[in-house]
Amino acid sequence: MTLFDTFRSGLEAIASHRLRSSLTVLGMLIGIAAVILTVGLGEGASASVNSAINSLGTNLLIVTPGSSTTGLVRGGSGSASTLTYEDAQALANKTDDPDVVGVAPQVEAEESLVNGETNWDTSLYGSTEQWLSVRDRSMAEGTFFTSQDVTTDANVVVLGQTTAEELGLLGDPVGATVNIGDIPFTVIGILDSEGSSGSTDEDDMAVIPITTAQAEFTGTSSVSTIYLEAGSRSTMGAAYTEADDELLALHGIDNPSDADFTITTQSSIVSTASSVDNTLTVLLAGIAAISLLVGGIGVMNIMLVSVTERVREIGLRKALGATPGVVLRQFLVEASSLGLAGGVMGAGLGVLGAEVIPRFVSDQIELSGAAIAVAIIASVGIGIIAGAYPAYRAARLAPIAALRTE
Repeated sequence: MTLFDTFRSGLEAIASHRLRSSLTVLGMLIGIAAVILTVGLGEGASASVNSAINSLGTNLLIVTPGSSTTGLVRGGSGSASTLTYEDAQALANKTDDPDVVGVAPQVEAEESLVNGETNWDTSLYGSTEQWLSVRDRSMAEGTFFTSQDVTTDANVVVLGQTTAEELGLLGDPVGATVNIGDIPFTVIGILDSEGSSGSTDEDDMAVIPITTAQAEFTGTSSVSTIYLEAGSRSTMGAAYTEADDELLALHGIDNPSDADFTITTQSSIVSTASSVDNTLTVLLAGIAAISLLVGGIGVMNIMLVSVTERVREIGLRKALGATPGVVLRQFLVEASSLGLAGGVMGAGLGVLGAEVIPRFVSDQIELSGAAIAVAIIASVGIGIIAGAYPAYRAARLAPIAALRTE
């Protein structure tokens, strides 16, 4: 029997039991689709986190306050008010911190902006004129506020694209007046679109001078974050050391382990986030792989049933000259064909799911051709492994004993 005849015979055997074969393929299909989608979800989450981190700016150091303690309850990192606007001004001193080329302290609040009859709740950020360059943003219209605006506590505001759109200010926004709380502010510019990172819309924001924000909205000189920009990636280590030494001296701390602030880099954030994402991806893929294993057990079960049902056929083939190798090959072809069908259909379902699911949830799914190819190959491999024992059992049947079986 030629290889072509073996394939034809195997496919005919599958077609003769359409319902049983379909149910077997369904098990493989669900397993492959689940694996592809869970890995895609993990990759999408990782890409989303990296995009959000990279959107902060380039060569960035992020200084956050330490934790606060209320009674016996210790808050998380950043819950204290240990960083001030004066700290940021000190870090901008080129003599003490030559490798820090940009400093942008930031305070945050959630406020409602009103334009006529339209209002919109958004994130309000107070910062300095360096916020634009340190955060690596650009202007679509108008200008960003200046150091003079910061010095004079000017009531000027720069809007993100989403905020401007929701307030109906995309047509001719510069010069318009919006109320933040009960205070009128003049719109002087619109930021270029940055897009979304995960569930966060980077264009839904309003930025005002930090002195105005502290005087009108926070009522304190403390800041929530200080963004520092190093001159290049090669000088980030030096900038980190300079900023750390400066803040320890300003806060009168002799032991660095007692620091009431934390300095992180983009690379450390990316590394931590990637580690978490990879762990979750492996966990989800492992759970999905269980369903794939169940599908493989289904293939083995069907092949064992097939061998039992076709004992007389096997005996007749061997009596007519079919070698054990030919019988073995036929059953392996049937098992691998079931695995291949389940793999291809599962991959198709996975690709379809990657297009449909993001329309109903905020998570993105990123698929790669390599992952899909590996999933299909794994499906065929599982089919072959699952069919190996039944095929071996069929090949060992003695012709006379098989022909006598009723």
